Amino acid sequence: MTTSALEQSNLDVSHFHHTPYYCEENVYLLCKKLCADGIADADGSDLFVVFISNEKRQIALWHQKASKRADGIVLWDYHVICIQRSRGGDSPLVWDLDSSLLFPSPLASYVLETIRPSFQLFPDYHRLFRVVHAPVFLRCFASDRRHMKDPDGKWIAEPPLHEPIVAEDGTTHNLNEYFTISATDANDASIDSIKGAVFTQKYGVVVKENRLEELFSQTASQ
Repeated sequence: MTTSALEQSNLDVSHFHHTPYYCEENVYLLCKKLCADGIADADGSDLFVVFISNEKRQIALWHQKASKRADGIVLWDYHVICIQRSRGGDSPLVWDLDSSLLFPSPLASYVLETIRPSFQLFPDYHRLFRVVHAPVFLRCFASDRRHMKDPDGKWIAEPPLHEPIVAEDGTTHNLNEYFTISATDANDASIDSIKGAVFTQKYGVVVKENRLEELFSQTASQ
């Protein structure tokens, strides 16, 4: 049993763990808390982890708390969010701990305000989305945080206080496999033919920004 979208919209983002610049671990813990608190299905079956990046690792997102600009734009190398699929006709919800928008936000509003598909970007800044079913992600994801150390082994940003995340099979680091995304990874087959892979593939499926909402409209019935 999950709470309603209206009840979810009243949640305080401060109730969720957040370490700046460790969005993948933040979302990992977010998924666990949403399940534990009854906001999502107990097994996380209505949650999806979404990595946003591209070949150049340069993606523009608006309404980000880390921005110093009025429009909130940030150029991330990659970003991670959680999307909760719709139930009973409600809109899918986006849980972005780094966003200044409503928490959570309806997917359509998030795409319009944060992705801004109508904004003309150079090809180097086009966004790609790796969508992974949360139960798969929670079993398989691992990070030893090596990506946050400089060549001298010093932290670029202070790590979370909790221990690094280790996958169920003992893997200690596979973060790069998730955030390394190129245009050739994007599946151009029909959404109906690829949506099943979202639920079964370790690294999910990659779609272009103009197909993200369609994908979630299809997975609502899965």
